[in-house]
Amino acid sequence: MKNYITALGIAFTVALPRPAHAQSVTTPPVPTDIQVAAPNEAFLLGRATGTQNYVCQPADSLGRVAWTLFTPQATLFGDLDEQLTTHFFGPNPVEGNVVVRAAWQDSRDTSTFWGRAVASSSDPNFVSPGAIPWVKLERAGVQAGPTGGDTLARTTFVQRLNTEGGVAPATGCALLKDVGRKAFVPYTADYFFYKDPTR
Repeated sequence: MKNYITALGIAFTVALPRPAHAQSVTTPPVPTDIQVAAPNEAFLLGRATGTQNYVCQPADSLGRVAWTLFTPQATLFGDLDEQLTTHFFGPNPVEGNVVVRAAWQDSRDTSTFWGRAVASSSDPNFVSPGAIPWVKLERAGVQAGPTGGDTLARTTFVQRLNTEGGVAPATGCALLKDVGRKAFVPYTADYFFYKDPTR
């Protein structure tokens, strides 16, 4: 009987749910201009797989055209391949839904973070050739999930690091007849989410 109770206790312990997105996050070295200052600390790392989506648009009044990013479309995964967040561009309610920002939505509690890019780097000592820049984004808005989930609502900064791919095509957008053409360019990146533990 004693062995049965012990085994039952172990089974219940193993079955207990783990905290959402529990991670030990170590940030890599980054260029000075995209470092996040203390007391902010990384609390979540998501490894993104997706596309950077471009549309060919007029670039100026002289009839030139250029690829313009209209949204990323990516899913971020944890170290155990569990889905953490989705990443896209979306209207920021804090700015009256009139400003479209880079956004991340938590896949469990649907809390959301909107970020304003404040610095980027293509330093060849860090960024791979042919990869989109590394970026630092500061909070432009956050929103708790409908049941009060706040995983991303406490985010203060996001860094996009370790990028591969995602650069706009070199061809396909040269003439006015190309306007409206779209390109979905595969990319991967690591996104580090920061919070201020003093708040």
